[in-house]
Formats: sequence, C-alpha cells, structure tokens
Amino acid sequence: MSFTLPRRRLLKTLTAAPLALAAAATRVGPVLARRQTPAGAIGPMDQAVLPAGIRSRFVDGVNGLRVHVLEAGHEQGGRPGVFLLHGFPELAYSWRHIMVPLAEAGYHVVAPDMRGYGRTTGWDDDYDTDLSPWRRLNLVRDVLGLVNAFGYRSVQVVGHDFGSPMAAWCAVTRPDVFTAVALMSAPFGGTATLPFDTANNPRPAPDPGPDLHAELARLPRPRKHYQRYYTTRSANQNMWRAEQGLHAFLRAYYHHKSADWAENRPYRLAGRTAVEMAKMPTYYIMELGDGMAETVAKHMPSEAEIAANSWLPDDELAVYTQEYGRTGFQGGLNHYRSGALGAAEMQLFAGRTIDQPSIFISGASDWGSYQSPGALERMQQEACTDMRSVHMVEGAGHWVQQEQPEETARLLIEFLKNA
Repeated sequence: MSFTLPRRRLLKTLTAAPLALAAAATRVGPVLARRQTPAGAIGPMDQAVLPAGIRSRFVDGVNGLRVHVLEAGHEQGGRPGVFLLHGFPELAYSWRHIMVPLAEAGYHVVAPDMRGYGRTTGWDDDYDTDLSPWRRLNLVRDVLGLVNAFGYRSVQVVGHDFGSPMAAWCAVTRPDVFTAVALMSAPFGGTATLPFDTANNPRPAPDPGPDLHAELARLPRPRKHYQRYYTTRSANQNMWRAEQGLHAFLRAYYHHKSADWAENRPYRLAGRTAVEMAKMPTYYIMELGDGMAETVAKHMPSEAEIAANSWLPDDELAVYTQEYGRTGFQGGLNHYRSGALGAAEMQLFAGRTIDQPSIFISGASDWGSYQSPGALERMQQEACTDMRSVHMVEGAGHWVQQEQPEETARLLIEFLKNA
C-alpha cells in the first residue's frame, strides 16, 4: 500500500485564532467549537498547519476537561473508531501523518491532546498541584469519557510512548470497550502481582535490591535516570526556558532520539542494574549534573542535517514550539510524577492480562523497546495473550509514526482490519 503524505507550509504565522468548522457533528455527544469560544479559551488549530482531511475541534465535559482533538474520517457516519494516544513531549499533532491513511482505510480517527498537553484545558500546570487527576486509572477515564462522547460502544486504541501504557490500561480495565490495542515504542510489562497463598505458607518479603538511583549516582561517571529528573521541580523550567531556546531544544531532543542520530543502536540489556542501564544514551541515563536541555544540546544536528530532515521539517517543528511555548512541559511531566499515586488502586487488576488482539510497533533504532529490561519479553509471553506480531521498523528511532509513517500506517491498518 502506498500513498502520498500531505505537506504543508505555515502561512504567515502559527496563530491560535479559531476557524469555522463543520456546522454539525456526525456523531452523538460532542459539541463543535464555535467562533465564540469560552472566555480565555484557546481556539482550534489553524487549518494551514494540518493535512487536508484533518480537522481540529473541542469536546467539552470529558472528566472535567475541555479536550482538543484532531479528527479524520469524520465526514461519514457509521465508521469504526480508532483512538490515538500520544506520549511525551508530543501532541495529537504527532499522529498527523497516519491519520489520513487510516481514514482512507475506512476509520473514524480521533487523536486527543492528552491531559496536560496542547489545547486541552481543565488541568493545573502548577508544580505543587494535586497530582491525583494524573493517576493512571483517571487517565483511562479521560479516554473512556471521550469514547462515550463520540457515541461509541467499542473502539480500537493505539498508544505511543507514554500513550502505550495508557492504551494498555484501557485494554486491561475495559476490554468490552477497547477491543484491540496497538502498543508503540514502550512495551507493556503487565499488571501487578499480589502475594498468594500466604495465610498458612508465609514467605519473607521480597528483597527490593539496590537503589538504582543511588547506584547510578555512584558510578565513576555519575548518572541519573531521566524519569527521576522529570519529577524534579527544575525540569519544566530547564526545558521550557532552555538557554539555546525552545525551538532548538525540541529540534535536538527529537533528533537525539531518532534514527538520524547514528549512535542509536539499541540492544537488550542484561538487567536493571546501574552498570547495564548506563549503557543507554544520555537522553535516558543522563549525566548527573545536566538537565535535559544541556543533555540534548550536545547532540544538536547541523544546519545541513536540519535542512535534510524530511520527517520533521522546521515548519512542522514550529507547531510543537508554539504549543509548548504556550503551555510549558509541566502537564506532561505530571504523568511521570504521579506513577506511585495510583499503584494501590491498580492492584485491583493484579494478574489481569490483555486478551484482545494486540501488536507492538517500534523503531529499529529505538532504545524505548529495551529501556525497561525484560518488559518486551513479558509483554509477549505473559501480559498480552493474543499478540499478533512485533515489528521493529527500519529507518525509525523513537518517533516511529513520524519517521516512517507509511510503514507504520500499513502495519496498523493490516492489524486493525484483522483484529
């Protein structure tokens, strides 16, 4: 299957001015954003930055949020729904290259800006805010509410990066609604386990092993885990107000984790020890004294490399720069900060597996497949009981749906049609 990817150029500026959208929705539930948006609310994306066939709109009243979505295949009712969940630091816009191919294959495609991102509002960007709305199961409620708003009883779901565990938890908790799941770039290692048969056969508490973060800091070349850094108060300002400028920061970040950076040659690690984990690039296991802005600045692509980049030209990167320039990164960082909050309630699903059809897609140059040693194997052997295939796409790093959209779309369509 082949198709031509739409290309756009920004017109004069990337404005936030709302555009007139279709007069009425084709599905039950959501209300289209009008020119008269609520006081202080941002409008939809300028159509000039979107491929033909994709529209920007809002859905109000979704678990306390006003959700911004990109939508394709909306012109005709009765289509099966597929929901696309992005990761960090991404947006609904990250799916722009595969939404139209999916729509052309017969799907109604919905890609939301997740809680904490982009033009979705109703969340607090203060570091000291209550993190409970970012609990994993509440994020599932966000997605479920959006599915209901669009009038669907069941859909297929796709998640990339942080959106991958989100898609997995949608499938674990509501298999009746999320009937097939595609996981991308972040393997799902499974649900929790609870102590079993201990009333008459007590066992000693498991040994937690060495403190990884302390061990990383004690290495001859002291290091730290990027997820620990993302929980710090300074992380947002370090990236948002990067010394090199936000646009240059994002350019280097995307480049460093892509197949364009020739040193991305991932492989399985022997275990979750400091010595093994420190074999990964510095965007995952950072220098102890660096923030992410300093980390990626060391790998800024040359002007020639930037000019040759066909998967993220500067005008498309400018969309990310505008959106993150307005919101900062704290909303996305709160996803990392809230992990422990929901651990107890997630034990309700201990031992549950994903029994729906599933697939895993990642870039062949993506360390994300291996950054949690053993997770890829547990996903295939235990967590997903009907995993149809695993694909490592050549010519792609972490941003597989942007770096190799034609192959990603082909794999997704083939899976979704047969799930």
